[in-house]
Amino acid sequence: MIMNKPILLIMLLFLRVGAHLVETNYLNRENQNNMEQEQTAIEAVLSTYEEALNTSDVAKVLSIYHDDGVFMPTELPTAKGTKALRESYTAIFSQIQLSIKFRIEEIEITGDMAFATTYSKGTVKVLAPGIEAPEENRELFVFQKREGVWKVARYMFNKMSKPE
Repeated sequence: MIMNKPILLIMLLFLRVGAHLVETNYLNRENQNNMEQEQTAIEAVLSTYEEALNTSDVAKVLSIYHDDGVFMPTELPTAKGTKALRESYTAIFSQIQLSIKFRIEEIEITGDMAFATTYSKGTVKVLAPGIEAPEENRELFVFQKREGVWKVARYMFNKMSKPE
């Protein structure tokens, strides 16, 4: 059977378009899977941070920051780099004991940068007088992926004026 040239070209075009659609669908699914893996990795960093805060574990806190990470706490000086981060968290944990739970509101990922907004709620116990009070904050985390690992590049929080 001999096909004429226009029909053969049309068939080849349909085959090429079909192959392209299959490839695009595969790549979209693969990209979706990668994004879910990246989001899971960032959620794990936030979980580690929550655990570190609740156990006053400075070493664990430092493990989630890059060496040049920045911490911008409410009403305290900004801490830049591992040494300053260690000093800041050591001072904070010597004064208070947290018992909080993070709720992730959003995570946005673009390439090797991401941000997450969270909400935390629980209690803070001031260690010197032993006073316990409600604790409620909004947080902004900026993450950077270096050498395949997501860590905190910048972190800032502020207290909620009206507890929810």
